[in-house]
Amino acid sequence: MTMLRGRGYASVNYPTGMNLGGDPSQALVHATTTGTFVISLSSVDLGQGLKTVVAQCAAETLGMPMENILVDTADTDTGPHCMGTFASRGTHRVGNAVVMAAAEAREVMLSVAAEELEVDAADLETDGTGHIRVLGAPDRRIHITDLALAAHFTHGRTISGRGIFLKEKNDPVPETGAMDPDSCQAHACTVAVVEVDDETGVVEVLEMYNAYEIGRALNPAMVAQQVEGGAWMGMSHALFEATEPYYPDRDHGPRDFTEYLMPTAADIPAYHNAILERPAASGPFGAKGIGEMTANAPIAAIGNAIFDACGVRLDTMPFTPERVLRGLDELRAYM
Repeated sequence: MTMLRGRGYASVNYPTGMNLGGDPSQALVHATTTGTFVISLSSVDLGQGLKTVVAQCAAETLGMPMENILVDTADTDTGPHCMGTFASRGTHRVGNAVVMAAAEAREVMLSVAAEELEVDAADLETDGTGHIRVLGAPDRRIHITDLALAAHFTHGRTISGRGIFLKEKNDPVPETGAMDPDSCQAHACTVAVVEVDDETGVVEVLEMYNAYEIGRALNPAMVAQQVEGGAWMGMSHALFEATEPYYPDRDHGPRDFTEYLMPTAADIPAYHNAILERPAASGPFGAKGIGEMTANAPIAAIGNAIFDACGVRLDTMPFTPERVLRGLDELRAYM
């Protein structure tokens, strides 16, 4: 038995959003009587952290603390329109719409504050703690709770805003095929280090080096979670997951998760991550999409690492011990 070590890499570029017939998402923002800003969306958080990121976008735009932001992902009957949570578009499309809505709400907020403080709205600023204050006179200020109460019960005004971000449909030029199908593209590279047991065919991923260029990391901790979670998924696709292992014969298909193999905590390799920030002009605060792409490069990197380790080129997933051993047998037959 020999443990063969190999290294492989793969790189990808991944589009943010889709062309479709136009790719819009809407957002509504309004303040309650106590100064909580409610963001109404039909966009769905699938666990990737959309609620947190759009709350950050709203808080930054409004100049309010995160505690004053409430994200309501309602449904398609009661929420504003969204094309859907797919194509790594959530942060980009929904984030842009939320920034637009929050900016409009901020204008109303400062206008009401100007009346309360008897100054011009252009002479006001937010301090990030929930106060709106006069430039150069920080003691002249009003808290958002008091301001919201005044807006509702004294001035009869709604502190609210609307936003919609649309990536217009772009048709190809017939003569050249040129088109603009997405808003921006993120980039990634994964290097995988594996060991292949030439007696059992078992492949173990020892390390993964992941470098991602994603525009701007609005929440670095969540970006790291996306990268490492996606790397796990990519490794699972590459080495374990098979819904139809002997297709078209379906007799051996898994019936439950005791038979459907996935990596466990013991299989997770050492991760080394690097995040590169090159802000996108079209993104909210420069952000691009990152979600789906994180599972792509690890698959090819693992395949290339297996080839580097033992000379077996596999092009069918998953890269099971059986397929590795068959590949080794074929190589020996030609030696």
